[in-house]
Amino acid sequence: MKYEEIILDKFTVVGISVRTTNQNHQSQGDIAKLWETFIRNGYIQQSLPNKISNDIYCIYTDYESDYTGEYTTLIGYKVSTLEGIPSNLSLAIKEFPQAKYNKYISEGELPYVVGKTWAHIWKSDIDRAYKADFDVYGEDAKDPSNAKIATYLSIK
Repeated sequence: MKYEEIILDKFTVVGISVRTTNQNHQSQGDIAKLWETFIRNGYIQQSLPNKISNDIYCIYTDYESDYTGEYTTLIGYKVSTLEGIPSNLSLAIKEFPQAKYNKYISEGELPYVVGKTWAHIWKSDIDRAYKADFDVYGEDAKDPSNAKIATYLSIK
């Protein structure tokens, strides 16, 4: 699978999160529920100040060890500053430092195309950093039958 090696500047994401694991397929249920909550609670999109774009970030971070251990999934939006972020919404806020990534582009039907990319990554021998890996659902992801998703894998 082709990828591009890039360096991304530090960024901050605000959204909602869950602690999960890939053991016994727990993450499939946990992340599906997180997406349901995120979509149902559209107020996050409507009332979040300083949002850079409508691109949705699904971030995997705070790894206990590697992809087989516990980690946190955060779904939210990239923001330019935390100023004015409502404190009454119980939002997760996470800043990510500048880092090196492999960038993959997945094209096809959601969610299968993203799952195929992650299956490839898990089977590979890539020297992963396990800092923050994420999928970005932008304008090209609006048609679930023919979506284009960017996946970023933190590397050493």
